[in-house]
Amino acid sequence: MKIGVLGSGLMGKEAARDLVFSENVTQIGLADVDLERAEQICNKLGSSKLNAFQVDANDKGQLMSFMKKYDVIINALFYTFNKSVAKIAIEIGVHVVDLGGHIGNVTTEILQLNKKAAANNVTIIPDLGVAPGIINILSGYSNRKLDSLTSLHLYVGGIPLRPEGPLEYNHVFSMAGVFDHYTDPSLVIRDGVKRVVPSLSEVEPIYFEKFGPLEAFHTSGGTSTLIDSYPTIETLQYKTIRYPGHAAKFQLLVDLQLTRRDYYVQINGQKVNPREVFLEVLDPIVALEKKEDVVLLRVIAEGHKNGVEKTIQYEMIVYKDVKKDITAMARATASTISIVAQMIGNQTITKRGVHPPESVVPGDVFIDQLAKRNIHIEETTSVALTFTEN
Repeated sequence: MKIGVLGSGLMGKEAARDLVFSENVTQIGLADVDLERAEQICNKLGSSKLNAFQVDANDKGQLMSFMKKYDVIINALFYTFNKSVAKIAIEIGVHVVDLGGHIGNVTTEILQLNKKAAANNVTIIPDLGVAPGIINILSGYSNRKLDSLTSLHLYVGGIPLRPEGPLEYNHVFSMAGVFDHYTDPSLVIRDGVKRVVPSLSEVEPIYFEKFGPLEAFHTSGGTSTLIDSYPTIETLQYKTIRYPGHAAKFQLLVDLQLTRRDYYVQINGQKVNPREVFLEVLDPIVALEKKEDVVLLRVIAEGHKNGVEKTIQYEMIVYKDVKKDITAMARATASTISIVAQMIGNQTITKRGVHPPESVVPGDVFIDQLAKRNIHIEETTSVALTFTEN
């Protein structure tokens, strides 16, 4: 199969690396507006099936010319390009996967292209990161294992292996995006009803092997398409994992108006947005750089099977690949989007149209493919005990 990668940033680079080591992938194109950066990556990976291309994602003609060369496109561009890439894919008949974009309802708009994609024999799967992404796939897998799904509790965190002050956090994506997830309202389902809860709220302790105590709290965007995929579920919520005290520290910053986009102050006669200043101050302090990170994930699904209450739990711990200098978040994210792209290319996924990961990605195959990349998901199940009187 032939797969093209749009964007040679961290995720695009690691997706290309994964494809290079996939035997069924015969041709890979890595496209970026910065040709030199794409060429450097190709030279470093040193594969005859990998080639660099210069493509300006703002130019429809350039995008179309590149995309039509391949069976499947991995879109690792900034989320604002997701809709235009999806539309071009439908127009030229090429399958696409992307990393998601719930800010501005980008993924929602792409899902509305379902009928057009199906009519043109195209498969598009958005939201293929970790959260959303892996948690969606595991939620869908749980749902198919149960006769009825009653609750989903989702937990994910990308945290430093060795935390340092002041926030005990290092970012692997933009801090501006972290601000948005911490301040935009979180959508949950409780008692079968959609509700909005404040982000950074309802902090609870959580433990993982070798990690604990940690804390988990609501952040926006994590429930993604699951809210609409399981509208009759009784409980559905997503929480982000951090080291203890992180939520309280960030709540103080929010209360001090340091994260608002629409707040300005006058300084020496000039209008200044404190958020912009704070981002510039904070970014170098919390940059991951060469530090080691870890990704923690837990999905707890509850429901019924053969009339018995059953709980299915999935847990994943991913560490940085120090030898190859690949962050834990890049390993988990790039592996996910590459695996699903190949599932479309090798006909494991044949359903056409635009579909969220939970509805179309086979969980058992996905887990097996992750294991081949030394990323392991542990599954445990339990059933409710019943007692009868003698």
